[in-house]
Amino acid sequence: MQTEVVESSANQQSNAVELKGSVFTLPILQIRSTSIARIEEELSERLNTALKFFENASVVIDLEKISSSEEELDFRELMRLLSKNALIPVGVRNGSNQQNALAISAGLAILKGGVLQDIATSDTPVNQKQTKDDSESDPAIVGSTSPTKIIKSPVRSGQQIYAMGGDLIVLAPVNPGAEIIADGSIHVYAPMRGRALAGVRGDENTRIFCQNMEAELVSIAGNFRVFEETVPVEIRSKTVQIFLEGEQLMISPLK
Repeated sequence: MQTEVVESSANQQSNAVELKGSVFTLPILQIRSTSIARIEEELSERLNTALKFFENASVVIDLEKISSSEEELDFRELMRLLSKNALIPVGVRNGSNQQNALAISAGLAILKGGVLQDIATSDTPVNQKQTKDDSESDPAIVGSTSPTKIIKSPVRSGQQIYAMGGDLIVLAPVNPGAEIIADGSIHVYAPMRGRALAGVRGDENTRIFCQNMEAELVSIAGNFRVFEETVPVEIRSKTVQIFLEGEQLMISPLK
C-alpha cells in the first residue's frame, strides 16, 4: 500500500520540462568574408549606427556568401567577436558540410528555414529581436485564423506582435519600446511610437501606413530607418505611408 501511494504521488507531479514548437524572428548576420579582422571592422561600423537595438540580440550566422570558399572561417573567434559586441549567436545556415561540422564543434546549431531578417548586409541599421506569434494567448487579438491579424488594444512597451503570412492592423497606440512585425503590410490607426517592420520575409511590395507617425524605427523588407531622437518635423505626427523605391526607404505624407 505504501508503495502505491508513493507512485501515485509521483505521477501527480508536474513535468520539470516541456518541449514545444514556436515561431520566432531572428536577425541574420550575413558573413561575406572569412577574415575575422574584416568582419570585426565592418560589424563595428554597423553596430555603431544602430544605437542599442542589437544589444543582447540573438543572431543567425548566414554562410551562403562563403559556402564555396576554400578558406576556413574560425567559428570560435567569430563567436568571441560577437560576444564582445553583445550579440548572441544561436546557429548557422546555408553552410557547406565542412562549415556545418565546424559550427557544430563550436557549439552552434544548424538552422533551416524560419522567419529571418537580414541585418549587417546594408548600410541601414536593423533591429529584429526574438518575436513570437502570441495570437493564441493575447485576448486583444481577433481574427487570428485570417491572413490579416487585428489588434484592438494598445501594444505595450516590450510587447512584440507578429502577423505571419499576412497584414497587421492595429487599432490602438503602439507604445515606445513595442514592436509590430508582419510578413505583409502594417496599418496603424493610432499613434505609432514603437517599431514597425513589414515584409519581414522579403516582400518589397509591402507598406506601412501610420495615422500618427512618431516611430522609433520602421522597416520594409530589411531596409530600415532609425529615428535617433525624434521623427523629422515634416512627417512627425502626420499620416504617412512608408514604402520602398528601389532600395531606398521612402516616407511620404498622406493627404
